[in-house]
Amino acid sequence: MKFTGKTVWLTGASSGIGEALVYELAKEDIRLIISARRREELDRVKKASGLTDDKCLVLPLDLSNQQSLERAAQQAEERFGKIDVLIHNGGISQRSLAVNTDIEVDRKLMEVNYFGTVALTKILLPKLIAQKESLIIVVTSAVGRIPSPWRSGYAASKHALHGFFDSLRAENYDDGLRVLLICPGFVQTNVSVNALTGDGKALGTMDKATGKGLTAETCAKGIIKAAKSEKEEVVIGGFLEKFGVWSKRHIPWFFSILIRKMAVR
Repeated sequence: MKFTGKTVWLTGASSGIGEALVYELAKEDIRLIISARRREELDRVKKASGLTDDKCLVLPLDLSNQQSLERAAQQAEERFGKIDVLIHNGGISQRSLAVNTDIEVDRKLMEVNYFGTVALTKILLPKLIAQKESLIIVVTSAVGRIPSPWRSGYAASKHALHGFFDSLRAENYDDGLRVLLICPGFVQTNVSVNALTGDGKALGTMDKATGKGLTAETCAKGIIKAAKSEKEEVVIGGFLEKFGVWSKRHIPWFFSILIRKMAVR
């Protein structure tokens, strides 16, 4: 996969992994569309990246609002024409036990993380298929492959993304549509600060495990490398996250014990 000359659309671009991806993508000869809910933060990231107006479009959207997605897609295509690479990075996490989590929190997690991502994909999908050469990158999570305490709804939404996009890849591989699933482990971002608690309020604090994770820059570099290497799925994290994914597949009984004891907060 070569980014040169391509148009890339990145959601969740206002902070964390998304912001770091903007800075990495700014090094490529591309046209970049950056999206998130907060325009002022997108403007800040664009300015920090050094991208000019002819190379970068700030395009706010709300993943939980279908009309917002449709309007954004129309604006993106009017500005740059076709979209070659769609990077799904927008989403929200969770920090609460299932027994203490209101069902509306689970609904919101699915609405933003799963339905919003799938909806935007389906809006663009006919043209992505027709182009015969396109790429969808989905930043899911290590918990898209393994479960985790305190993240039941979040894990469910990420597992759902794997099911949908693995199926999509199989359906449209011969059409030239490629799908890359990125599974980050602990990364030093505000993901836990903004995570929903049982009543839907933000946690407001940084997890110890998150604070000790990889830098967002390291994660972003890994995503770009995986895309250029034409990978289909990559786990980006430390030893524990990678071992967790491996052991869940090969020695599930051991993983079941491990995840009950692992410090995930």
